Amino acid sequence: MSNARAAHLTRRGILAAGGALGLGAVLAACGDDDRSGGSSDKGTTAAKSGPWTFKDDRGTTVKLDRAPANIVAFVGVAAALYDYGIGVKGVFGPTKTKAGKADVQAGDMDVSKLTVLGNEWGQFNVEKYAALAPDVLITTMFDGAGTLWYVPEESKDKIAKLAPSVGISAYDRRLTVPLQRVWALAESLGADMTASRVTDAKKRFEEASSRLRAAAKAHPDIKVLAGSAAQDIFYVSGSDLSVDLEYFKTLGVNLVEPSASVLKASGGWYESLSWENVDKYQADIIMMDDRTATIQPADITQATWKKLPAVKAGQVISRSPEPIFSYDKCVAMVENLAKAIETAKKVS
Repeated sequence: MSNARAAHLTRRGILAAGGALGLGAVLAACGDDDRSGGSSDKGTTAAKSGPWTFKDDRGTTVKLDRAPANIVAFVGVAAALYDYGIGVKGVFGPTKTKAGKADVQAGDMDVSKLTVLGNEWGQFNVEKYAALAPDVLITTMFDGAGTLWYVPEESKDKIAKLAPSVGISAYDRRLTVPLQRVWALAESLGADMTASRVTDAKKRFEEASSRLRAAAKAHPDIKVLAGSAAQDIFYVSGSDLSVDLEYFKTLGVNLVEPSASVLKASGGWYESLSWENVDKYQADIIMMDDRTATIQPADITQATWKKLPAVKAGQVISRSPEPIFSYDKCVAMVENLAKAIETAKKVS
């Protein structure tokens, strides 16, 4: 969605990639400070000597005298770079749960050793950011206007003056595109893309994709719905703007989704339903948003939810609307859907 708020919805309301909107009360907890300290426990792989250049998905080319050593990144991007052997100085975005454990978007990083500039929507400690002497800020984008994800609107100009930024688009494209873009970014930063752990992960992702394609072909009648839960609303995602759903659709998955005319009200992302109307769409498998800002299936108490055929059949799986864009982390999400389709009973 763009930052043209009159045309769509406010950026504060966005839960990216077709999971859900309207959870602003959860994501809008403001503050400018998170006192978590430390740094990534994985050192940055030595980059190539000489100038560093990278053209991001806004068409902006960042040029530095040397490859950036002090990287600050949205937590999901940092997690992906971590998988390729690139460490960061600081992160922002959902990094720790209320219990202090790693958020799902933190991947394999040791969150106790990360400098967290802000853990929730609207949080970004500019002073702490400046103290890191950042060479570059890297994040994702979920609109066509180049809005940097989790960089607060009110402080974006101050943040921009401290270091150049790189934006990787996760808007209206298939999963494989941002995967390739983060791969290219990691390679430019000095990652060894010939390392066995890297090449093996890419191979496993390709194998998982082939498995999902075969499962969808063998079970074309199995309907899959992507949803997200809030206190008073159940969100049903459309596929056209979401990197994972667009990819699954190309592999032949039978996605149940709102019509284009219904999705138009949300800029193409979702349809919001009351819990009384949660049975509007019939599905055999329900994929539920796994982000900590959403209510997880085990915690949904509404009787109408419990009566859904897919729920009664135990055919509810997790979904990552904001994937960590490394091949290693995207394997499981593809395999989980493939397995679900292979074993699902027809209940719709």
